[in-house]
Amino acid sequence: MKIGNIEIKGYAALAPMAGVADRAMRELCRYYGAAFTVGELTSSRGVVLNDKKSAALLTASDKERPFGSQLFGNNPEIMAEAARAALRFNPDFIDINMGCPAPKVAANGGGSALMKEPLLAGKIVAAVVKAVNIPVMVKMRTGYDNENINAVYLSQICEDAGAAAITVHGRTRPQMYAPGIDYKTIAEVKKSVKIPVIANGDITGGKSAEYMYSATGCDMVSVGRAAEGNPFIFAEINAYFEKKPYKRPSLEERLKVLKKQILLMSEYKDPHIAMLEARKHAAWYMQGLNGAAALRRMCGEIGSMADVDNICEKALEQNKDM
Repeated sequence: MKIGNIEIKGYAALAPMAGVADRAMRELCRYYGAAFTVGELTSSRGVVLNDKKSAALLTASDKERPFGSQLFGNNPEIMAEAARAALRFNPDFIDINMGCPAPKVAANGGGSALMKEPLLAGKIVAAVVKAVNIPVMVKMRTGYDNENINAVYLSQICEDAGAAAITVHGRTRPQMYAPGIDYKTIAEVKKSVKIPVIANGDITGGKSAEYMYSATGCDMVSVGRAAEGNPFIFAEINAYFEKKPYKRPSLEERLKVLKKQILLMSEYKDPHIAMLEARKHAAWYMQGLNGAAALRRMCGEIGSMADVDNICEKALEQNKDM
């Protein structure tokens, strides 16, 4: 698959997840076989105003490539200016978010709210495409709500405006991340445009990825929540499609990766903030273990690497057969 002139290899990409898929997680997922990664949701206004937090969200390393900077906003001129500013961080492509259901984003006309304004969305894509010399992708949902399933129409507008690829999350805004994927609409989007279509939603392993491919005809899938505490999912999916044996890492190996992830987080951001954010990441690694509830409670109190070490020792002690 190609996004513009970028050759993409693999079967599953890491979906952008605000507050979750930071540099550390993206690097690990790419290491384990993610086809490409996308940065966290970044405000176009924040970028234009030289906000330090926005700059941090746009920062990436070569270990994450192919990498895309994800921007949101509802003003074509500001989005174009933000995209130009994002080029300072050398992304491989720009990803315009038209799918975020968060009230603080959608209430201000960004994210999924743009699905209500397809002509404005087209102007935003055209402005960003004109502003940068790298490919521009668009991420959307199937529709703003169940009464307005318009991903096909919006995808055609985005393609006409110069988008190089489309990602469709198979749910509407009110559905958030609830069970159930609208495969039919994703398939209709794929049939309606000539550019690559990436399908997102409920990809939990090789079989679900294979079903998404067969049900929609998509060019690639992207993995979101299933990669939380599980960067190895990309190695699993790749092995599944390549018909190679796959052995899930031992608990000891997984906990080593957890420690590495938290160390990287501490290197890339304020150590205190890193430890606070490490709590949810560590808790995700505890899923499915004996004594998981108690281990997750311990994760909720992480304040140092010593706490992480103690949790890992406890997890190994209670799960010697894993």
